Amino acid sequence: MPYLFLAPWLLGAIGLTVAPMVVSLYLSFTDYDLFNEPRWVGLDNYARLFGDPRYLDSVGVTLRYVAWSVPLKLLIALAVALLLNSLRGKGQAFFRSAFYAPSLLGASVGLALAWRAIFDTWVDTPDTALVTVVLLSAWQFGAPMVIFLAGLQQIPRDLFDAAAVDGAGWWRRLASITLPMLSPVLFFNLVLETIHAFQAFTQAFVVSGGRGGPADSTLFYTLYLYERGFTEFRMGYASAMAWVLLVAVALITAVLFRTSRYWVFYGDER
Repeated sequence: MPYLFLAPWLLGAIGLTVAPMVVSLYLSFTDYDLFNEPRWVGLDNYARLFGDPRYLDSVGVTLRYVAWSVPLKLLIALAVALLLNSLRGKGQAFFRSAFYAPSLLGASVGLALAWRAIFDTWVDTPDTALVTVVLLSAWQFGAPMVIFLAGLQQIPRDLFDAAAVDGAGWWRRLASITLPMLSPVLFFNLVLETIHAFQAFTQAFVVSGGRGGPADSTLFYTLYLYERGFTEFRMGYASAMAWVLLVAVALITAVLFRTSRYWVFYGDER
């Protein structure tokens, strides 16, 4: 009986996730253009990746985007969560909804078009085009903010009261109580936002007009993957790019989990 109730999810997971992943892994070892039969080429697609200048440019652009957008987004989310946590009464619910609203519109094409219109001059300048996409990402801080706020509300008030009696100021309470107690939530948000940042596509596609311009300054990894697979119909090459991205994100996530033991603290630890 349990498997009967699980059947819709199992069919969806196998048919829409597992099977396409297996097929894409196979295609990454082939030369495939969506119209003719795949031709086996072994590791040729993977070898050609690192000799492709635009591929290397897309890696650099994506790494810069992740390095800038994730810390900025989490910093703003934490700052707003601290502010909302200090509010009392019905006002907190209103402001929490208001600050969360941009995240609901984050993946919309209309919002990206509006953002392009607002920062028109910046978008057309190679030195600042990526900054506009970073700002758009940071503006959508609602989801991590809500998670931070939930974590802040779980910290016992007695700890802050005792620290205040001992003469600890706001900054000392933040450094010695809030951040250590909030570190599991911070780690959770860091992992999620890092993975999401590597998968960013819609904003860059719309802001750059679908080409990663100007001068490839917004050529995100996923945007170049889309260009190779669905514009040039080099699906084997695009599949290889997708699997390299999967492995890279998995390794980065593993590093984050490995280093978390040095700065993430849980309530049952001494």
